[in-house]
Amino acid sequence: MAKIVDLRFTGLEYPLGPVKAYGMARGLAYSRQASLIEVEAEGGVIGIGEAWGPPAMVSAALEVVRPYFLGRDLFDREQIPPYIYAQRYHLGIQNTITSCLGAINIALYDAIGKLLGQPVYKLLGGLNSDSIPAYASDGYFSNNPEGQLEAQLRDFRDQRFPGCKIKIGQSPQKDAERVRLARAVLGPDMLLMVDANGNYTVDLALESMRRIALFDIHFYEEPLAPTDFEGYAALARRAPMPVATGEALYTAHDFKRLIDLRGADVVQPDLTLCGGFDQAKAIATLARLSHLRLSLHVWGSAVGLAAALHFLAALPPWPHTDMIPFPVLLEYDRGDNPLRDRLLSEPIACVDGHLAVPRGPGLGIALNPNEVARWRI
Repeated sequence: MAKIVDLRFTGLEYPLGPVKAYGMARGLAYSRQASLIEVEAEGGVIGIGEAWGPPAMVSAALEVVRPYFLGRDLFDREQIPPYIYAQRYHLGIQNTITSCLGAINIALYDAIGKLLGQPVYKLLGGLNSDSIPAYASDGYFSNNPEGQLEAQLRDFRDQRFPGCKIKIGQSPQKDAERVRLARAVLGPDMLLMVDANGNYTVDLALESMRRIALFDIHFYEEPLAPTDFEGYAALARRAPMPVATGEALYTAHDFKRLIDLRGADVVQPDLTLCGGFDQAKAIATLARLSHLRLSLHVWGSAVGLAAALHFLAALPPWPHTDMIPFPVLLEYDRGDNPLRDRLLSEPIACVDGHLAVPRGPGLGIALNPNEVARWRI
């Protein structure tokens, strides 16, 4: 039997405080949070997933959607969310209900994998690669005098990451200064990405791009607000470097609008926000049909990181075969965050810029109860 008997929420928070705070052009983060949802089925099988968003909001969303899942079969995972969206169509899709449904979807895959004794990547279509290359996502704006840009980036080249991403977006002039410093620290061979977190309009984004183009930028992430679809289309036609976006887009509907406008060269869904594995599969199909690259956004706990590894492990390298110019890169956030580094009984290791895909049933992970208790809200 595989009927769902319970859904449980756990909110976690790691306080950073004013000195250790770090973040982006829109502002700094003073804590790192995680919203976890467990799905329990008959027989005691438990799956776990992660939702993007403040724990209080995710917890409230779970109270709304829980009745739709109780008593349903684990394998009904693709039947329930469309019913919720259709019945409650006034709520739309760009909200915490979608990220909550994504956490449940991830948890259902985890539970089904455990029930069948198979890793999630097999449920998603099979194993393409058991080691995923990652780019170090760092270069944050920070209050910490000992954690400024040069200090953040110093070790990444020695750790053999294939790429690194830094935060920009305060002004085009400051962007040029930060990128010049990053390229000097990282050297000429490491891929360098930048992220403005949607803080610009088209004219400012173009000015920023022109100032940094000579530093060989692999992609420019979120130059514009996520709702500026037409702006992305106009920018992508004129940009002197690849444009990437998608971390703040919800479900395949948002991505279809972006892709139909040809508004990005690289699409970046986040499993914990876009709706989980099934929505991400639809987004990957849209990208493949339009011959666009995909690179998952990850900025949460170890649960979301494990889910991202399984998804990328099962992703075909379209349109490539044996010769892959640039492999699909996983975002590997390197900000101070024990919810990512210590939450699991067996933490996910990074060796020479690559992360091994967990091989056990489901997501292949287990929470460390001591760490959960330590950071529980």
